[in-house]
Amino acid sequence: MPTKNFHSRVVVIGAGFSGLSCSCHLAQMGYKVTLLEKNDQAGGRARSYTDKGFIWDMGPSWYWMPDVFEKFFNTFDRKVSDYYQLDRLDPSYRIKFKNDTIDIPAKMGELEKLFEKIEPGSSKKLKSFLKQAKYKYDVGVKKLVYKPSRTLLEFVDPKLLLGLLKMDVFTSISKHVRKHFKDERLIQLMEFPILFLGATAENTPALYSLMNYADLSLGTWYPKGGMNSVVKGMVQLAEELGVEIKLGEEVESFSFHDKKVQSVNTQSSSFDCDVVVAGADYHHVDQHILPKEFQNYDEKYWDSRVLAPSSLLFYIGVNKKLPNLEHHTLFFDEDFKQHASEIYDKPQWPSKPLLYVSATSKTDDSVAPVGKENLVVLIPVAPDIEDTEETREKYFDLIMNKLEDFTGESIRDHIITKRSYAHKEFIEDYHSFKGNAYGLANTLLQTAILKPSLKNKSLKNLFYTGQLTVPGPGVPPSLISGEVVAREIEKDFPIFKS
Repeated sequence: MPTKNFHSRVVVIGAGFSGLSCSCHLAQMGYKVTLLEKNDQAGGRARSYTDKGFIWDMGPSWYWMPDVFEKFFNTFDRKVSDYYQLDRLDPSYRIKFKNDTIDIPAKMGELEKLFEKIEPGSSKKLKSFLKQAKYKYDVGVKKLVYKPSRTLLEFVDPKLLLGLLKMDVFTSISKHVRKHFKDERLIQLMEFPILFLGATAENTPALYSLMNYADLSLGTWYPKGGMNSVVKGMVQLAEELGVEIKLGEEVESFSFHDKKVQSVNTQSSSFDCDVVVAGADYHHVDQHILPKEFQNYDEKYWDSRVLAPSSLLFYIGVNKKLPNLEHHTLFFDEDFKQHASEIYDKPQWPSKPLLYVSATSKTDDSVAPVGKENLVVLIPVAPDIEDTEETREKYFDLIMNKLEDFTGESIRDHIITKRSYAHKEFIEDYHSFKGNAYGLANTLLQTAILKPSLKNKSLKNLFYTGQLTVPGPGVPPSLISGEVVAREIEKDFPIFKS
């Protein structure tokens, strides 16, 4: 008898990491997947930008948690190395403090020596801290982040509940770090990964010291060609699995029947479907594509969410090499707490910003012309604040002053190409809620079942994936989000064969 498939046509909206991940998993399960992308290239925030021989990653630039990427490709009987070359950076990154500069070594023995030099006795505390962080990583990543968080019953597991007691869920990462270290430089180093989670250290559970294990133990890696090489690998995999990817197809509306999405409509086409996965901005889909009766939340709910920061970014091509910069350089030369307060407590443009510089040309000769440097400079800023060209230029001058001072080189007169990117572009390119860059902050009250649900409450066949739902912001969580949603679809809308 012929095979009969029911509920087999899935439309995925948005070709970011979560949308690509979900599409690959669904295709492997046997669904017929069409992936619709608004922009002219896949990757979402991880698109690349090219100009005058330079290539920049537009968004994510840190490759952490390599085991999550390897697990993703292993699911399809592939390896990371089938799609891109991966190298561990050493030093992992450089930090410019107010009065000195420190390189973070990749080797644990060297890292322990560095801690001991900065704060006598701290190397033993580092071992203890990372041992606890490894436990949180093993339990948190393997048992928590892969849960769909649709019901509390998912967490009624004696081993998991016992584990939660050991994971400092109700202690802040700020207090946890200060129990171990006194030197302000070490405290900033240990709190720095929290920037990726979109909240202050005081408001982030100490559970997330697992990020320190990801940083210091698992290491900082680099895919040759940039983070967009990962996107290209995932696109290739998706196409190998039979996913049909359509670029330049912005979703404008849905058609409904019997409390289901019947078709997904773009300006030029309509796509019939049995299931829909929204990997586009959750707030945009919920508030601007869905009619009111099918919305999961109201505007008051969304306005009450704590968002991760936005970013002011500059993509810069320089016609010479710049000394002192590493592949990743962090400038922690201003008051950490003041900058954080101006993002979260009193949203405004920062008076004395911290900043981050990525120079992938330091380790990759394929991303810039010979003898030249490609820079991405990022300042974390509050979402939903006024974004003007005048403000951008003010911060560009501030950045140039810092970089020229740090490198001892004239840079302004050697810039070949420059592009800025902030709230306006995040909204235009991704319909990003309030122009945020990273998603929803990982506060205690926005963890697991307290995040926006991955399933629509009124429509039987609409699911959500990405950084505004579980498990949260970041590239590895986005890969996991796609897999979690695919599994839920497989449970709720199985493909019956006879």
